[in-house]
Amino acid sequence: MVQLTSLWLPILLSAVLVFIASSIIHMVIGYHGSDFKRLPDEDGMMEALRSFNLPPGDYQMPCAGGAKGMKSPEFQEKYKKGPIALITIAPPGSGMGSSLILWFIYSILIGVFAGYIAGHALKPGAYYLSVFRYAGSIAFASYSIALLQNSIWFKKSWGATFRSMFDGLIYALLTAGVFGWLWPK
Repeated sequence: MVQLTSLWLPILLSAVLVFIASSIIHMVIGYHGSDFKRLPDEDGMMEALRSFNLPPGDYQMPCAGGAKGMKSPEFQEKYKKGPIALITIAPPGSGMGSSLILWFIYSILIGVFAGYIAGHALKPGAYYLSVFRYAGSIAFASYSIALLQNSIWFKKSWGATFRSMFDGLIYALLTAGVFGWLWPK
């Protein structure tokens, strides 16, 4: 068994590399540009939503309010008629700073779980590919597999989900490589 405290360097370094890779993917390569569509009258829609003064949060339209409400004729009619929308309202002017910090912390957390599980499965001096396999599988599950539910339940575009899962594969490979390289001897 390998103590989690002896894995602080691969945890931090993998988080740094994932942060850099995600920055390159989103700011330089840009294949996520088609993940969201622009509304035909964006300004009109923004003005209409602004008039409701909605607090930040997640909204569903129509919203049944629970299983009982889904059976009501009013909800059924609204659902058939449409539109159906899932909307996240963010605070006005909210910048990227807090999201970037949270993303880095999230990447550290994935490294902690990869280290914890691999550390219980493997001994010091384990073969590089064994460490790579454990850490990479855990990181891939963490970065990618959970994204499927966004398309299943929240109707996010399957293309956007698969592109994000591909990103997760890249992050998992980086994590696996760092853990394999820096695994305690």
